[in-house]
Amino acid sequence: MAKITPAVEQLISEALAIEAESAQDAGALGFMARAMVQATLPHRKVAGSHFQRRNGNFTLTLLAPPEPGLPYGSVPRLLLAWLTTEAVRTKQRELELGDSLSSFMRELSMVPTGGRWGSITRLKDQAGRLFGSTVSLTYSDADKRAEKGFRLADESVLWWDPKTPDQASLWKSTVTLSEKFFAEVTERPVPVDMRTLRALKKSSLALDIYTTLTHRASYLTKPSTVTWAGLAGQFGSDYAELRDFKKAFIAELRKVSTVYAGVNVEVTDVGLVIKPTLTQVPPKKIKP
Repeated sequence: MAKITPAVEQLISEALAIEAESAQDAGALGFMARAMVQATLPHRKVAGSHFQRRNGNFTLTLLAPPEPGLPYGSVPRLLLAWLTTEAVRTKQRELELGDSLSSFMRELSMVPTGGRWGSITRLKDQAGRLFGSTVSLTYSDADKRAEKGFRLADESVLWWDPKTPDQASLWKSTVTLSEKFFAEVTERPVPVDMRTLRALKKSSLALDIYTTLTHRASYLTKPSTVTWAGLAGQFGSDYAELRDFKKAFIAELRKVSTVYAGVNVEVTDVGLVIKPTLTQVPPKKIKP
């Protein structure tokens, strides 16, 4: 019998806690921007300032200034979940990011560490990349084409001193979402369990798989097969070979299935068969 690693034991423990208490009861009800679930951000650093991801007829295009560049990895996904959740909860475009850097990082389930490769540096870098980005959403088929674009934030003011992360600043750190992005994230957000996001936070691909599967569960009425090429277009256009993406996807799907125990999928040679199941946050329990 294969030995269970500490990482897998932790996932199982978190899965049991999630099954024992609903997200609403645990104070862990969160939301994700629908557009960022339908097509996702880069997983790794991308050269240049332009990135595009396709999911069928839907295309997400990101543009960013050359410095600092495009957002990538787990941190901007956690930031997006926090921003969307706060926007839904407060109904406000201007969001306060906690009294101190440490307190905000705890909201993202991040432990403050300094240095060039520390979590504080990573958060500041990815926040700058995300808040400075411009998004274009395009839907195009044989009959029509629809497009809209917007900046994620009209303004961001981050009073964060990496040397004193626990110290409260004299001024509040804030992000003011653009009107169009605020409408995008509050009109039809995707409900998620924030405990699951925290459990999967080390893998941006696992985060994407989870949010997509719980979103599809909200409307799927019969089994749907998504080819490996289609999945790569939505999740992994930054993989050199399809076989590399497939291998990575299956490995991360195992983690997602551990925490999101109710998910009903089947891996085949053709692609992924997604079957009707319950969302992790049942609609009747959602009370923002």
